[in-house]
Amino acid sequence: MARVSFGWRIPAFPVDASDAPAFRKQISSAMEIVQDTFNSAWISDHPLPWASWQSPNTPNLEGWTALTYYSALYNKLIFGHVVLCNSYRNPALLAKMTATLSFLTGGRFVLGIGAGWKEEEYRAYGYEYPKPSIRIAQLEEGVQIIKRMWREDRVTFHGKYFHVEDVSCDPKPDPVPPIMIGGGGEKLTMKVAARYADWWNCPNLTVDQYRHKLEVLRGHCNAVGRSYEAIRKVWLGAIAIAKTEREARKIASGNPFVTKEPRFDAYGPTIIGTPAKVVESLERFKAIGVDYFIFRFLDFPRITGTKLFSDHVIAALK
Repeated sequence: MARVSFGWRIPAFPVDASDAPAFRKQISSAMEIVQDTFNSAWISDHPLPWASWQSPNTPNLEGWTALTYYSALYNKLIFGHVVLCNSYRNPALLAKMTATLSFLTGGRFVLGIGAGWKEEEYRAYGYEYPKPSIRIAQLEEGVQIIKRMWREDRVTFHGKYFHVEDVSCDPKPDPVPPIMIGGGGEKLTMKVAARYADWWNCPNLTVDQYRHKLEVLRGHCNAVGRSYEAIRKVWLGAIAIAKTEREARKIASGNPFVTKEPRFDAYGPTIIGTPAKVVESLERFKAIGVDYFIFRFLDFPRITGTKLFSDHVIAALK
């Protein structure tokens, strides 16, 4: 198993009443801790706030621009998205964008990509919103184009949804970035992950749910002749960590991500507890094959949880 690594999720929108300048300062305060202790930092790819309880007028960072900005500021960290929406950028152009960023950062980039899901966002920005099977087929074609452009001198691809003609991509990324495919659809998305992903991520799952998904992934890998072990397994979710169990529960129970978003159920996948309890929880994921964790810290904009995790959890699990 690879060494356990940790990523910090950069909030894309303020979780309190902060205005945009204050929000920027909140992120910077946390990143000063993150850059010396975590392996990576990640941001979502939503032009509108993805949370159902947030107003569309809430300040919200565009994922690609934010990532390039922070990757220049914090050069100790790897950066990636959880995850880019394949529908929002032509895959040939995305191959060029990602190759350029990887080249300029010295390889500090992971391409996280998925099929997209937020219909109202598609509609608001003028994108067509095809049914899931089409979006996933588009993802599969897009990933093929990107992988080939990173490695081949000239690429021609005539698919059902995307076409490129004798296209080049120089400078090539060196090293070639891992591709992390996000999504837990068992019939289609995970089959694409089995065929093309270097990393696989499915957010907000309990240990038992994740174990089941891994068996599905293993089955798809066997069916397409791909090594299951070749795919890095990533767990993405929320965490409430404090010096006492009571404090941690208070952070979770009063947090809108838990109270207003069913996917962050405080008694489900959300990690809650003292540093020792958190280590115990993460060891259970590690035992089934997870070796990369990406966390949204529920006490943000406070940095207490991030610092507590950095000081007491990371060393215990590495």
